[in-house]
Amino acid sequence: MIIKRTIQKSIENGLFKGKIIILYGARQVGKTTLVKEIQKNYPDNSIYLNCDEPDIRAALTDKTSTELKSFFGHKKLVILDEAQQVKNIGHTLKLAFDNFPEVQILATGSSSFELSDKISEPLTGRKIEFFLYPFSFEEVASVYSDLEMDRFLEKRMIYGMYPEVVVTKDNVDINLKNLARSYSYKDVLKYQNIKNPELLEKLLQALALQIGNEVSYNELSNLLGVDKKTIASYMQILEKAFIIFRIGPFSRNLRSELKRLRKIYFYDTGIRNALINNLNPLNLRQDVGGIWENFIIAERKKFLNNNGFDRQAYFWRTLQKQEIDYIEEYDGIMSAFEIKWKIGKMHVPKAFSVSYPKTEVKLVNRDNYKSFIG
Repeated sequence: MIIKRTIQKSIENGLFKGKIIILYGARQVGKTTLVKEIQKNYPDNSIYLNCDEPDIRAALTDKTSTELKSFFGHKKLVILDEAQQVKNIGHTLKLAFDNFPEVQILATGSSSFELSDKISEPLTGRKIEFFLYPFSFEEVASVYSDLEMDRFLEKRMIYGMYPEVVVTKDNVDINLKNLARSYSYKDVLKYQNIKNPELLEKLLQALALQIGNEVSYNELSNLLGVDKKTIASYMQILEKAFIIFRIGPFSRNLRSELKRLRKIYFYDTGIRNALINNLNPLNLRQDVGGIWENFIIAERKKFLNNNGFDRQAYFWRTLQKQEIDYIEEYDGIMSAFEIKWKIGKMHVPKAFSVSYPKTEVKLVNRDNYKSFIG
C-alpha cells in the first residue's frame, strides 16, 4: 500500500526551477519510496542512483564535469539517494549545478549533520531543502476513515508512525525495536567517531522517561556521569539525526517565567516506547499523559512542516509551576493550547491570562485532536 506523502507536491513544484532539491529524513521514513514516486513522472528521462552502492560512490567522487556528464547521460532528473555517502558531495553537486543547468538534481540524506555540513558552503543559494518525517496522521487518514483512525489512535501512540510499522501487520514489536536500536543509531554513532553507544542509549532512555517535562542538562550530566558539554553535544547530534526535537520556553513579561530549560520530544512515540522497552497498552501505563502530549506535538510539527506553515513553537511555565503545554507564534500572534488525554475541563493559569490577555487558550483532547493535527 502506497500512502502519498504530503510534501510530494511541494517537491514536484520545486523541480526545474534552477535549484538543487535536498530531501532530509531519518532512515526508513520513506525517502526512497517518495523519490521513486516522483521519478514515475519522468519514466524515460530520469536516473536513480543509490549512493550506498560502492560503484555509484566511486563514479561520483572527485570527477570532472565531463565525467559527470557522461555518467548522467541525457537524463534531465538525477536522483542521488543517501548522497552523504559520497566523498566531497558538495563539490560534485556544485559542479553539476554550474555546468548542467538543464539537469535537475534531487538528493536525499539520512542525517542533516552529514549532508548539510558537506553542502552548506558549496551550495549556498543553489538549493531548496525539504524534511520528511515518519507518516503523519494527516497522511494515514487519507486512506482510512475517521472511525478507523479513532480505532487506530491508541496503537499509533504506542507503536508510532514509521511506514514499516504502519503498513505491516506481522512482527510489529520486532520491527519497531529493530528500528529503534539499529537505524536510529547507525548514522549517529559514526558521526564524529562516537564510540560510546552505552552513553547514547542511556541518554535516549533518560530523555524518553522525561517526555512532557522540562529537561535540564545539569541533571542529565549528573545522572549519566558526564560533563554538560558532552550532553549538549549528544543532544545536538540526536536532533540532527531526526530522533528528537526541542521546544524552548516562552518568555515576555514575568520575571518568574522559565527562560533556560527546554522540553524534548521524540519525532516518533513508537521509537520512544521501544527505547524504554514498554509497548504495553495504555490502560497498563503510567505515562499516558506524556505519550499523548508527545504524539500530538510531534504530529502538529509534521502537519506544519508538510504544509509549509512557518510557526515558532514554545511551552510556558513559571517557577511556581504554572504552565501551558504548547504555544505557537506567527506574525506576532500567539495561540496557546493545553493538551490533555483525560476528557474534562482545563485550568488556565491566572498569571498567563493576566500577562497575555489577548491570547486564547484552547484545549486539545481525544474529542477534537484531528482538527489540530490535520
